Amino acid sequence: MKGLLKNLGLILIAIGAIILIVCFFMGNTNNNAVIGGSLATIIVGLIAYIVLNKKFPD
Repeated sequence: MKGLLKNLGLILIAIGAIILIVCFFMGNTNNNAVIGGSLATIIVGLIAYIVLNKKFPD
């Protein structure tokens, strides 16, 4: 469980990036809600990665 929690930030960043890639290939680049949501997911993942790796060091 601790390993999954440490990688939660990376998982969120990957999900946000996958959403952006899928939207690009589907041609849905004009939808600001999807792009903003994926940006928010990436930012939350980055913050979670920093906080959780300080809380649970190796």
